[in-house]
Amino acid sequence: MTDKVETVQQMQNYIKEHLQEEITLADLAEEVHFSPWYVARIFKELTEVTPADYIRRLKLSQSALRLRDETVKVIDTAYDFGFASVDGYQRAFYREFGCNPKEYAKNPIPLSLFIPYGVKFNQYWKKEMADMENVKSVFIQVMEKPERKVLIKRGVKADEYWSYCQEVGCDVWGILTSIKSLIGEPVCLWLPEKYRKPGTSLYVQGVEVAMDYNGQLPEGFDVIELPAAKYLMFQGEPFEEEDYCDAIQSVQASMDRYDPTVIGYHWDDENPRIQLEPVGARGYIELRAIK
Repeated sequence: MTDKVETVQQMQNYIKEHLQEEITLADLAEEVHFSPWYVARIFKELTEVTPADYIRRLKLSQSALRLRDETVKVIDTAYDFGFASVDGYQRAFYREFGCNPKEYAKNPIPLSLFIPYGVKFNQYWKKEMADMENVKSVFIQVMEKPERKVLIKRGVKADEYWSYCQEVGCDVWGILTSIKSLIGEPVCLWLPEKYRKPGTSLYVQGVEVAMDYNGQLPEGFDVIELPAAKYLMFQGEPFEEEDYCDAIQSVQASMDRYDPTVIGYHWDDENPRIQLEPVGARGYIELRAIK
């Protein structure tokens, strides 16, 4: 299984690096030095989609973010992402998201974007946490967050990421990514009691937006308003994707041991604790409010 995971991860990395080019099954096979038949089979086995569907959905999702964030023509976006014609791109975009790309560019709405998690991340999440004999460095910084709204999707009993995914599903992250955020990415939050509804989870996923946000609220989402607050940001060292459990534990252990009174603050449990997506290249990040 390890060899398969490494091979498919290598193909995922290749697709990411060459997304704005034409990518064929032969290209993937040449990259990993296996037959096209074999790479197609193991790719679908571990990602649950064919290489062609994976590439198509990822191209469409990345093109949607470009239309949302940049002033670009639909025709240029279509050709930049390797579509043979504008008509073909428009049809594919509509089939994937249920709206026309030109209309979307004028009025971006929440979309269910395709978020391709690396197979190494998926395969190793159940790995038992290592002991804490070799704790790595954790960077700590005081930062301020403005008054803001957060569009959230509540769970039922979840108190961390994987129980939340089991209750709500992992696809919610794609919807959150499609909504332009104050910080450029979605967040996960542990909500204080005053922000929870009866029978809903401690842990939620959401996106922070400006107080004057009046865009479409996705079905099943709620809106909460958070005050301006100071936070301590804890950021660990960069890590390999298969080591993300250890990276999370290292940062959380540092948070548990840290005494904010040494810098003149106390923990502020009236504001949510915040988790960012674990990204190996930047290190794991959590934020805890202080006052």
